[in-house]
Amino acid sequence: MIAEPVIQVIQVKDLRKHYGAVRAVDGIGFTVARGATCALLGGNGAGKTTTIAMLLGLLLPTGGQIRILGEEVPRHRQRVLPRMNFSSPYMDLPQRLTVAENLTVYARLYGVRRIRERLATLGRDLDIDAFFKRPYGSLSAGQKTRVALAKALLNEPEILLLDEPTASLDPDSADRMRSILTDYRDRSGATLLLASHNMSEVERLCDQVIMLRAGHIVATGTPRELIHRYGRKDMEEVFLDIARGI
Repeated sequence: MIAEPVIQVIQVKDLRKHYGAVRAVDGIGFTVARGATCALLGGNGAGKTTTIAMLLGLLLPTGGQIRILGEEVPRHRQRVLPRMNFSSPYMDLPQRLTVAENLTVYARLYGVRRIRERLATLGRDLDIDAFFKRPYGSLSAGQKTRVALAKALLNEPEILLLDEPTASLDPDSADRMRSILTDYRDRSGATLLLASHNMSEVERLCDQVIMLRAGHIVATGTPRELIHRYGRKDMEEVFLDIARGI
């Protein structure tokens, strides 16, 4: 049997973002294959959020190359943005609109068909239908995290970028969200790239890890490979070693 070729849907080469003398991202390169779940890890200031913002075309790189789904970003980002989406608990939606109104606006922007049916499915899957009619600004932090994930799944993206996807969720809700993401990836063949400080989440979800420190990639591999390489019992200990420069 001939193995199917691996398709790299995210390709980054010598990517840099400098702010004067500050090198937030300094010459990193990596690829992520279709259907993979990749973790972008590092301490505060490591360059994770800056990298994700450049992948989305929200920040212009100082130098280097990004190709997503075969298109150069940010030059041709309009060609790929409809096939991507993004979730972050740190980016609020309009406070006065209800949850349903917010999701409807984004669904129209993404050209989603049968919006009412799509919202009903997401409301059921993410357990947010009970507060569809509430203003977004009245929600708890955990509820906002679930709404952010619903927004990210509206257009059934081929690439899903996630910044702390289970932040502020209780253990039961976080576990359910991880199951939803895994099921979505397996069903759709989507590629997931996530930034997280939850190392048990990384061990459960990810088959690729990219460790950043001070804008540089300092380690890559599967969670199991990194645990073995650093002689640690879990990714929590690996993360601490790398973040502290041990």
